[in-house]
Amino acid sequence: MKKWRCGVCGYIHDGEMPPERCPKCGAPKEQFAGLAAEAAALLERSRPSNALHAELHALMGKVTELANRGIEDNLDPGCLAVFRYALGKAQVIQSMVKAEIATHQAKGKWG
Repeated sequence: MKKWRCGVCGYIHDGEMPPERCPKCGAPKEQFAGLAAEAAALLERSRPSNALHAELHALMGKVTELANRGIEDNLDPGCLAVFRYALGKAQVIQSMVKAEIATHQAKGKWG
């Protein structure tokens, strides 16, 4: 299946032809350019990892929420230490994921 990139917003469309209008920004189909086979293959290969990055980011958001609740509960110093540790690591992992996603975007591996 061919891949098309909107020249206005960067939206990627999978299909034999570009859409009549970009679903994201509304640009007409003339604004779409077909991706070269190599670029399309790289993008397709990257999609599973990209989905894992997105899921990991969401999970670290849940860890952050739980850690903050544990810190607020403040049962005892041991619990507080665990929750603070989890909060710090979750924030680091979220930052790492964001940086990796930015790298994927810059290398044409996102969309």
